[in-house]
Amino acid sequence: MVDKVFDRSNALYVKTVPRKGRGVFANLCFKVGDVIDRAPTWGFDEATAQLLDRTGVLEYYFVRRDQPKGNALTGYVVFGLSSLMNHSSNPNSQRIWTDEESGAWVSIVAIKDIEVDEEVTHRYINMSAYTHIIDFID
Repeated sequence: MVDKVFDRSNALYVKTVPRKGRGVFANLCFKVGDVIDRAPTWGFDEATAQLLDRTGVLEYYFVRRDQPKGNALTGYVVFGLSSLMNHSSNPNSQRIWTDEESGAWVSIVAIKDIEVDEEVTHRYINMSAYTHIIDFID
């Protein structure tokens, strides 16, 4: 028996956003502090980052501002819809990282109220790592 269930299967949907590509949208209202999505991650080191940076995976992995001391990991692939969330300089959500026995997890938490059909966005902190051909649009 599972003691904790996180089911947001109907809370979000993905659609194409002009000039941005795919984006994640709310299928229900979220209030400040609500957990929108929670997903496991795969962490990798600098050598692997150099390989991933030569592929399209660069656009879908994350770096942590709150990297735990002694952690040699460079970035994280997030398995969940949050990996498709677009950047905004005025985001309505933020990433919260937790380190658990099963590995690192990321939760997307609302920092503003989000209405149905509103795009869920967060701030990318590694924008300088992207190639110059990517034009970030708010």
